[in-house]
Amino acid sequence: VNNGSKEIILLGQNVNAYTFKNKRLSDLLYSLNKIKNLERIRYTTSHPKDFTDDLIEAHRECKKLMPLLHLPVQSGSTKILQNMNRDHTIEEYLETITKLKKKKPSIKFSSDFIIAYPGETIEDFEKSLSLLNKVEFINSYSFIFSARPGTPAANLKKIDYKIAKERLIIFQRAADIVKRKYRQKLVNSTATVLFENKAKDANKYFGRDEYFNSVIVTSDENLSGKIKKVKLDSCNQNTLFGQVVLENNPKEYAA
Repeated sequence: VNNGSKEIILLGQNVNAYTFKNKRLSDLLYSLNKIKNLERIRYTTSHPKDFTDDLIEAHRECKKLMPLLHLPVQSGSTKILQNMNRDHTIEEYLETITKLKKKKPSIKFSSDFIIAYPGETIEDFEKSLSLLNKVEFINSYSFIFSARPGTPAANLKKIDYKIAKERLIIFQRAADIVKRKYRQKLVNSTATVLFENKAKDANKYFGRDEYFNSVIVTSDENLSGKIKKVKLDSCNQNTLFGQVVLENNPKEYAA
């Protein structure tokens, strides 16, 4: 922060299982939240089985903690989750989502899905589709199951690749529809954007809003490292476009 950083991201595999000298991830978040001139806090990647109530409470108390949570579920079927040795059920996953929404109503979610895990039936696959639409993940990353050598799953019978590919296409199309609807709702709204760098095109700057959405604006001012209000006026599948709101008059926008 003394060097100018505005955002800190805590990174770890199963980061919410962090413990050190009786301190947990929530303790780190509260400590970061107190740092003057630090504007944003994020953490990734979490495991649903380790999402404790103290961490959920931190999402309400830590105002600098951004309202996007990446919470990988991998499958919408509890049966498949058990086969994956994920140690949580879909009911428990949804309960965590509900608790977080109660503490922080503005929170949104992204997730990971493994498609065509060995033993996945069409009913199991449809449960993943149902979960996708129920939670309305603003981003979801999906992949066909790929066996890692030396793991128990490597010895399981794989689903025919053609079937697996068809399911992946269906899932990703459904995910794109959810994502597109979400982004369309953002058009004509105002976002708070932390600008990271200048794009290759002249006078265009790239940044991310509180939900980690990519935002591009045109500006004569050097916006790198600055946080600005942006009026969003259009979008495509991956990026939002807008104009910086002039500080002296919120109704005017930078050319």
